[in-house]
Amino acid sequence: MARYEILGGTPLNGTITVSGAKNAAVAILPATLLVAGPCRIENVPDISDVRILLTILERMGADIQHPEENTVLIDCSGVTSTEPDAELVRKMRASYYLMGALLGRFHKAHVALPGGCNFASRPIDQHLKGFAALGADVEVTDTYVDLAPGAYDLQGGRVSLDVVSVGATVNIMIAATLLPGTTVIENAAKEPHIVDLANFLNTMGANISGAGTDTVKIRGVGALRGGTYAIIPDQIEAGTYMAAAVATGGDVLVRNVIPKHMDCITSKLEEMGAEVIDYDDAIRVRATGKLRNATVKTHPYPGFPTDMQAQICVCMALASGTSRLTESVYETRFFGYCSELESMGADIQINGKTAIITGTQKLYGATVSAHDLRAGAALVIAGLAAEGVTFVKNIHYVERGYEHLIGKLTALGAKIRRIED
Repeated sequence: MARYEILGGTPLNGTITVSGAKNAAVAILPATLLVAGPCRIENVPDISDVRILLTILERMGADIQHPEENTVLIDCSGVTSTEPDAELVRKMRASYYLMGALLGRFHKAHVALPGGCNFASRPIDQHLKGFAALGADVEVTDTYVDLAPGAYDLQGGRVSLDVVSVGATVNIMIAATLLPGTTVIENAAKEPHIVDLANFLNTMGANISGAGTDTVKIRGVGALRGGTYAIIPDQIEAGTYMAAAVATGGDVLVRNVIPKHMDCITSKLEEMGAEVIDYDDAIRVRATGKLRNATVKTHPYPGFPTDMQAQICVCMALASGTSRLTESVYETRFFGYCSELESMGADIQINGKTAIITGTQKLYGATVSAHDLRAGAALVIAGLAAEGVTFVKNIHYVERGYEHLIGKLTALGAKIRRIED
């Protein structure tokens, strides 16, 4: 079993380049099923979730080539299957986007229920509500979702989401792109990768407006054509490295970012005492001394992202005073990593949806286990900041979302290596 060995205590210094956004890539790749012709997708992160998705699509009949690093040429014209490989689908959460893509193209789908990080109960009821609003007949078993046309042909419809859901917003957008009529999604999620998906689809000939607001309109078109598209930089990867720089007392220039996407993270790091300087496509973050305590509550974008909750918690564990961290998106997300941080010397008290973190002078190396993707990233940050040696197990979670993590951190001076037991 692979693990990371980290010798902590070295401030991170230097320049790091952020990869393409994981959350955009895992939405855009299934959406290529809608396109009649080859798509050249650039800035694709080389991570396990992407590799799994590409394997699923290839087994369904897609022609996939890799003309250069981080570029995928994909042609789904030859796909005829509406049942993706169930074993692979169960390995990742975002495989549920295949439901919307297959429903939009073939008007039917037989897709296994997804897997992925198991840090909370994450039902897909809002996705299914959207499919039903488009006229689909939805049948769910313990293991599969079956979609088929209902009493009438599939067509645009109005969907008011009961809760803001990134996954449902994406899935309904994909499903509705080729359907006749206009689909309106109310209470839509606003995350940057939703805007990126809409931009990709529009580049291929779709007619989508309002992405990035709480009302998205999809006017159905007859077909999408092939083309070239570059995925946006990864907001969460950038935020992770920013938090690592601050936690280790370092000074890092993070390149290939969209600074506006980072405002929600930048403002909290500044509040905690870090110096942050925005450039056109880069951010420099520098620790200026002992971190200060802060109060953070996660919210859907443009609020502080739930996917940065664990990473900011590490910074709070090293700050002066007492910090308060409230999770409003996935209420059980603390339980996967806080006990691991406590084994490294952190002082964390959990009360329902809120963690009270009393800062300590030091964290200490220990053997810890990742329970999900972002929790694993937080444990890496903790190991980099800690005194002594830290071993992080279950690193397959981390490698779902961070490209070339070891190489990037080593270039900043980190003493980290991947070892096989």
